[in-house]
Amino acid sequence: MTLRLNINIDHVATVRQARRAPEPSVVAAAMMCEQAGADGITIHLRADRRHIQDADLYALRQTVTTYLNVEMAATDEMMLIALDARPDAVTLVAESPNEVTTEGGLDVRANLEQLRVSISRLREGGATASIFIDPDAAQVGAAHEAGAQQVEFCTAAYADATLGANAMHADGQRRAAAELHRLREAATLAAQYGLKVAAGHGLTYRNVAAVAAIEEITEFNIGHNIVARALFVGLDGAVREMRERIIEAGRQH
Repeated sequence: MTLRLNINIDHVATVRQARRAPEPSVVAAAMMCEQAGADGITIHLRADRRHIQDADLYALRQTVTTYLNVEMAATDEMMLIALDARPDAVTLVAESPNEVTTEGGLDVRANLEQLRVSISRLREGGATASIFIDPDAAQVGAAHEAGAQQVEFCTAAYADATLGANAMHADGQRRAAAELHRLREAATLAAQYGLKVAAGHGLTYRNVAAVAAIEEITEFNIGHNIVARALFVGLDGAVREMRERIIEAGRQH
């Protein structure tokens, strides 16, 4: 099965917003990612607009030729924007104003009725409805009940166990193995429900291969590590390197 890599370009906008300057352009970044072989572009339109702005979404909708995935909270404000901008996919995420980045998956079970309404609106508007969740059986079942077409598993716990000193210690290695097991189990269950399966959050060139080797996971949304790598090798090279890591691991299927 073909593995897809969507590049999250939020942190291109982060650099721009640091000076409220016109550059770097998220549209130019998206075009470069596509030319380098990216299968899609992902952005997170947050309530506080800390990086991506509304104008960015509309500009990208006019210029992205592959696949535009927009992460957002399931609020009335965001639903109206999504229905107007009409991205290819909308991934509903948990969001807190005080977090540095998304801290975990959305609790679908606790918000089932609200999410069912939001997902129905998105699907009627023509967008693929995805939910960002932890790799947990109850959340997978709830996502299915809510009418989602795809789940994206939060890989933050796995990524944390594989980074820095954690990767060198037995405890970190045990945690990484346990999180991979959780991801496999949740991905298998999601596929049984007929859901498409994606993964993302904290994935790097060093740790992505083990996740890409999970057969049911067919899409990856990766941003920070690619943008960080691009500072040294350029955006084109950074995208190509990550894509090669994922495709090579996928050949194990």
